[in-house]
Amino acid sequence: MVVGAFPMAKLLYLGIRQISKPLANRIKEGARRSEFFKTYVCLPPAQLYHWAEMRTKMRLLGFNAQAVKPLNEEAAAELGAELLGEATIFVVACGCMVLEYSRQKTQQRRKERQRRAAWGEMRDEVEHLALALELLQTQVQAAPKQSALDELRAEIQDLRAHICTRDPDAPSAPKAEPEPEEEPTPEPED
Repeated sequence: MVVGAFPMAKLLYLGIRQISKPLANRIKEGARRSEFFKTYVCLPPAQLYHWAEMRTKMRLLGFNAQAVKPLNEEAAAELGAELLGEATIFVVACGCMVLEYSRQKTQQRRKERQRRAAWGEMRDEVEHLALALELLQTQVQAAPKQSALDELRAEIQDLRAHICTRDPDAPSAPKAEPEPEEEPTPEPED
Protein backbone atom coordinates (compact mmCIF):
# COMPACT_ATOMS: atom_id res chain seq x y z
CA MET A 1 0.00 0.00 0.00
CA VAL A 2 2.90 2.35 0.74
CA VAL A 3 4.35 1.73 -2.70
CA GLY A 4 1.04 2.75 -4.29
CA ALA A 5 0.67 5.78 -2.04
CA PHE A 6 4.15 7.15 -2.71
CA PRO A 7 3.68 7.91 -6.44
CA MET A 8 0.32 9.52 -5.65
CA ALA A 9 1.96 11.74 -3.02
CA LYS A 10 4.69 12.65 -5.48
CA LEU A 11 2.12 13.42 -8.16
CA LEU A 12 0.13 15.53 -5.69
CA TYR A 13 3.28 17.43 -4.71
CA LEU A 14 4.11 18.10 -8.35
CA GLY A 15 0.56 19.30 -9.00
CA ILE A 16 0.69 21.71 -6.06
CA ARG A 17 4.11 22.90 -7.15
CA GLN A 18 2.86 23.61 -10.68
CA ILE A 19 -0.18 25.45 -9.36
CA SER A 20 1.92 27.48 -6.91
CA LYS A 21 4.68 28.24 -9.39
CA PRO A 22 2.94 31.26 -11.02
CA LEU A 23 2.32 32.75 -7.57
CA ALA A 24 5.95 32.25 -6.61
CA ASN A 25 7.11 33.82 -9.89
CA ARG A 26 4.98 36.91 -9.25
CA ILE A 27 6.50 37.22 -5.77
CA LYS A 28 10.00 36.99 -7.28
CA GLU A 29 9.20 39.69 -9.83
CA GLY A 30 7.81 41.90 -7.08
CA ALA A 31 10.98 41.38 -5.05
CA ARG A 32 13.14 42.37 -8.01
CA ARG A 33 11.17 45.52 -8.78
CA SER A 34 10.36 46.84 -5.30
CA GLU A 35 13.23 48.22 -3.27
CA PHE A 36 11.28 47.99 0.01
CA PHE A 37 10.30 44.36 -0.65
CA LYS A 38 13.85 43.50 -1.62
CA THR A 39 15.45 45.21 1.37
CA TYR A 40 13.10 44.17 4.17
CA VAL A 41 11.56 40.91 2.93
CA CYS A 42 14.06 39.16 0.65
CA LEU A 43 17.53 40.14 1.91
CA PRO A 44 17.29 39.18 5.63
CA PRO A 45 16.13 35.58 5.06
CA ALA A 46 18.65 35.17 2.22
CA GLN A 47 21.59 36.39 4.34
CA LEU A 48 20.49 34.18 7.26
CA TYR A 49 20.18 31.16 4.97
CA HIS A 50 23.62 31.89 3.45
CA TRP A 51 25.20 32.30 6.88
CA ALA A 52 23.70 28.98 8.20
CA GLU A 53 24.62 27.12 5.03
CA MET A 54 28.23 28.35 5.01
CA ARG A 55 28.78 27.63 8.73
CA THR A 56 27.41 24.11 8.28
CA LYS A 57 29.59 23.44 5.26
CA MET A 58 32.69 24.77 7.02
CA ARG A 59 32.08 22.63 10.10
CA LEU A 60 31.53 19.54 7.95
CA LEU A 61 34.85 20.22 6.22
CA GLY A 62 36.58 20.67 9.58
CA PHE A 63 37.12 24.42 9.47
CA ASN A 64 36.19 26.80 12.24
CA ALA A 65 34.74 29.77 10.40
CA GLN A 66 34.10 32.65 12.77
CA ALA A 67 32.92 35.19 10.23
CA VAL A 68 31.01 34.43 7.07
CA LYS A 69 31.21 36.94 4.26
CA PRO A 70 27.66 38.09 3.35
CA LEU A 71 26.30 37.75 -0.16
CA ASN A 72 26.23 40.75 -2.47
CA GLU A 73 22.89 42.49 -2.80
CA GLU A 74 21.93 41.06 -6.19
CA ALA A 75 22.72 37.46 -5.26
CA ALA A 76 20.99 37.89 -1.88
CA ALA A 77 17.90 39.36 -3.56
CA GLU A 78 17.81 36.45 -6.02
CA LEU A 79 18.28 33.88 -3.24
CA GLY A 80 15.67 35.65 -1.08
CA ALA A 81 13.17 35.65 -3.93
CA GLU A 82 13.82 31.91 -4.50
CA LEU A 83 13.38 31.21 -0.81
CA LEU A 84 10.17 33.23 -0.73
CA GLY A 85 8.85 31.38 -3.79
CA GLU A 86 9.67 28.00 -2.24
CA ALA A 87 8.11 29.10 1.05
CA THR A 88 4.96 30.06 -0.86
CA ILE A 89 4.83 26.64 -2.47
CA PHE A 90 5.41 25.04 0.94
CA VAL A 91 2.63 27.09 2.56
CA VAL A 92 0.20 26.21 -0.23
CA ALA A 93 1.09 22.52 0.12
CA CYS A 94 0.67 22.69 3.90
CA GLY A 95 -2.68 24.43 3.43
CA CYS A 96 -3.80 21.63 1.13
CA MET A 97 -2.71 19.07 3.69
CA VAL A 98 -4.56 20.86 6.48
CA LEU A 99 -7.70 21.09 4.36
CA GLU A 100 -7.48 17.40 3.49
CA TYR A 101 -6.91 16.51 7.14
CA SER A 102 -9.92 18.53 8.26
CA ARG A 103 -12.03 16.96 5.50
CA GLN A 104 -10.98 13.49 6.62
CA LYS A 105 -11.75 14.33 10.25
CA THR A 106 -15.18 15.67 9.30
CA GLN A 107 -15.89 12.55 7.28
CA GLN A 108 -14.69 10.37 10.16
CA ARG A 109 -16.95 12.24 12.63
CA ARG A 110 -19.91 11.84 10.27
CA LYS A 111 -19.26 8.10 9.99
CA GLU A 112 -18.95 7.87 13.78
CA ARG A 113 -22.31 9.64 14.20
CA GLN A 114 -23.90 7.28 11.67
CA ARG A 115 -22.41 4.29 13.45
CA ARG A 116 -23.68 5.51 16.82
CA ALA A 117 -27.12 6.16 15.35
CA ALA A 118 -27.18 2.64 13.90
CA TRP A 119 -26.13 1.22 17.27
CA GLY A 120 -28.88 3.23 18.94
CA GLU A 121 -31.47 1.95 16.49
CA MET A 122 -30.30 -1.62 17.02
CA ARG A 123 -30.42 -1.15 20.80
CA ASP A 124 -33.97 0.19 20.56
CA GLU A 125 -34.95 -2.75 18.35
CA VAL A 126 -33.42 -5.20 20.83
CA GLU A 127 -35.32 -3.54 23.69
CA HIS A 128 -38.53 -3.72 21.67
CA LEU A 129 -37.93 -7.40 20.94
CA ALA A 130 -37.16 -8.06 24.61
CA LEU A 131 -40.48 -6.49 25.61
CA ALA A 132 -42.29 -8.57 22.99
CA LEU A 133 -40.55 -11.70 24.30
CA GLU A 134 -41.59 -10.91 27.88
CA LEU A 135 -45.17 -10.42 26.72
CA LEU A 136 -45.14 -13.76 24.90
CA GLN A 137 -43.63 -15.48 27.93
CA THR A 138 -46.38 -14.15 30.20
CA GLN A 139 -48.99 -15.30 27.68
CA VAL A 140 -47.44 -18.77 27.57
CA GLN A 141 -47.34 -18.94 31.35
CA ALA A 142 -50.95 -17.81 31.61
CA ALA A 143 -52.10 -20.46 29.12
CA PRO A 144 -53.03 -23.86 30.62
CA LYS A 145 -50.21 -26.32 30.78
CA GLN A 146 -50.15 -29.22 28.33
CA SER A 147 -50.36 -31.74 31.16
CA ALA A 148 -53.50 -30.05 32.47
CA LEU A 149 -54.99 -30.25 29.00
CA ASP A 150 -54.09 -33.94 28.79
CA GLU A 151 -55.73 -34.57 32.18
CA LEU A 152 -58.86 -32.73 31.01
CA ARG A 153 -58.98 -34.83 27.83
CA ALA A 154 -58.59 -38.01 29.85
CA GLU A 155 -61.46 -37.01 32.14
CA ILE A 156 -63.65 -36.22 29.15
CA GLN A 157 -62.86 -39.61 27.61
CA ASP A 158 -63.67 -41.33 30.92
CA LEU A 159 -67.00 -39.51 31.08
CA ARG A 160 -67.78 -40.51 27.51
CA ALA A 161 -66.90 -44.08 28.24
CA HIS A 162 -69.03 -43.99 31.38
CA ILE A 163 -71.97 -42.54 29.55
CA CYS A 164 -71.72 -44.97 26.66
CA THR A 165 -71.52 -48.02 28.85
CA ARG A 166 -74.22 -47.68 31.49
CA ASP A 167 -73.88 -49.40 34.75
CA PRO A 168 -76.42 -52.30 34.90
CA ASP A 169 -77.10 -51.73 38.62
CA ALA A 170 -78.03 -48.15 38.07
CA PRO A 171 -81.73 -47.44 37.78
CA SER A 172 -82.68 -46.86 34.26
CA ALA A 173 -84.64 -43.87 33.38
CA PRO A 174 -88.19 -44.54 32.25
CA LYS A 175 -88.44 -44.70 28.55
CA ALA A 176 -91.02 -42.59 27.00
CA GLU A 177 -93.54 -44.67 25.14
CA PRO A 178 -94.37 -43.59 21.70
CA GLU A 179 -97.81 -42.14 21.45
CA PRO A 180 -100.24 -44.37 19.60
CA GLU A 181 -101.31 -43.09 16.35
CA GLU A 182 -105.00 -42.41 16.09
CA GLU A 183 -106.80 -44.77 13.94
CA PRO A 184 -108.77 -43.17 11.26
CA THR A 185 -112.44 -43.12 12.01
CA PRO A 186 -114.57 -44.73 9.43
CA GLU A 187 -116.71 -42.39 7.55
CA PRO A 188 -120.39 -43.24 7.35
CA GLU A 189 -121.48 -44.50 4.07
CA ASP A 190 -124.67 -43.34 2.82
